[in-house]
Amino acid sequence: MTQHVWGYLLEYEKERAEILEAVDTVFSSGQLVLGKSVRAFEEEFAAYNDSAHCVGVDNGTNAIVLGLRALGVGPGDEVITVSNTAAPTVIAIDAIGAKPVFVDIDPDTYLMDVGQVAAAITPRTKCLLPVHLYGQCVDMAPLEALAAEHGLAVFEDCAQAHGARHHGRIAGSMGKAAAFSFYPTKVLGAYGDGGATVTSDPEVDKRLRRLRFYGMEDRYYVVETPGHNSRLDEVQAEILRRKLTRLDGYLERRRAIAARYEEAFKGTDIVTPVLAPGNDHVYYVYVVRHPERDRIIEELKKHDIVLNISYPWPVHIQSGFSHLGYSEGDLPVTERVAKEIFSLPMYASLSDEEQERFIEKLLDVTGRL
Repeated sequence: MTQHVWGYLLEYEKERAEILEAVDTVFSSGQLVLGKSVRAFEEEFAAYNDSAHCVGVDNGTNAIVLGLRALGVGPGDEVITVSNTAAPTVIAIDAIGAKPVFVDIDPDTYLMDVGQVAAAITPRTKCLLPVHLYGQCVDMAPLEALAAEHGLAVFEDCAQAHGARHHGRIAGSMGKAAAFSFYPTKVLGAYGDGGATVTSDPEVDKRLRRLRFYGMEDRYYVVETPGHNSRLDEVQAEILRRKLTRLDGYLERRRAIAARYEEAFKGTDIVTPVLAPGNDHVYYVYVVRHPERDRIIEELKKHDIVLNISYPWPVHIQSGFSHLGYSEGDLPVTERVAKEIFSLPMYASLSDEEQERFIEKLLDVTGRL
């Protein structure tokens, strides 16, 4: 059983009564699609993220698809992003006919190397898409300056950064719009698929609402712009409303777990996460690095400890993206890091005792390499 699944089960055991109450609330209301639970969650999540508007959608991938379309990105346009990300980031760009253009990552934080972005801008560039990866934010000031200089949109991928802050600004509030995922393993996770796009631009909000509902606006069956069927489910919205009130508590616990890891691995060959200047990390995953990563993972399996790798195969060298024209060697830092990184158990319901047991085993394994 993976650490994410185990964390979900522990959370459900603790919060089961409230989750089932949320389900009953929706079923008893008679409003099962785009009802009061979705509307209330949209208002509350927008406020949490210092944004004027939130549009709930069916998953995080479509939060990016609809967000890009609402920003006017389409076929033939270029979107600058990174290859060290979950594939859905790039799938969403590709799905609307735009071209993902990759820059390499910072070797310490594994986030977008913003110093490479200016050279990647062409007359076809329409959008800069930073991925706030693993729980901390990309350095946004240089991107905002480039966007202003070249007339580009900045669209944040916040799927792994609920509640993260950068120089006091919360993830999702720094671009023209931002996408979130509520997949069950996320810092703020639903009990099924879910996503949202936030913005403070009323016109972008209007386009988003139209796009998620077939392209219809005021009257059913009257399509203004061909859209999607991408509505956030009422049950998931009601569950998310209740979990949103506990989000800051989840983050506090994750930071405490991260601090214990940091202390435990000081002076060892395990490279712990580097906190970028001005960032408040939320530790969606706790990504470490070691040259003997694969051996470590195999040894820990013998103790029934299954670890994740985020991500073992950079997007640009995956066969499904061969049409983008990238080859191995094009993004050397991304490719090198992918061979050494792995994630330690990280979920709010992880007990101190379980964490200590894991730390003990990992230190034992690495000490014998």
